[in-house]
Amino acid sequence: QVQLVESGGGLVQPGGSLRLSCAASGFTSTQHAVAWFRQAPGKEREGVSCISATGGTTNYQDSVKGRFTISRDNAKNLVYLQMNSLKPEDTGSYYCAAREPTRTTCLMWADAMDYWGKGTLVTVSS
Repeated sequence: QVQLVESGGGLVQPGGSLRLSCAASGFTSTQHAVAWFRQAPGKEREGVSCISATGGTTNYQDSVKGRFTISRDNAKNLVYLQMNSLKPEDTGSYYCAAREPTRTTCLMWADAMDYWGKGTLVTVSS
């Protein structure tokens, strides 16, 4: 049974940093692309960043470019989202999502994802 579990959320002041982790289990291989999404209160879920199966390709939403970095450790089945220079508009629930193994392309479309975690809350406030 495939499971994605996010961790690392919390309350941080504007300008601060957080590192989110996504732990994957139940996959038969690590050859699957992963993406991070977020949903702010009253808003639709949006793609934040994605990483290909090998980690060779990454992509970011324009609003987080230069501030967020996605990475993965396939030996540990972990995907990270390092978030720096956080802004109040980064507040929301952050979700890790993965595609089926063999779907290795980095995409940030919710419809392209096959598995979802339950999310971790990030609050940026002074």
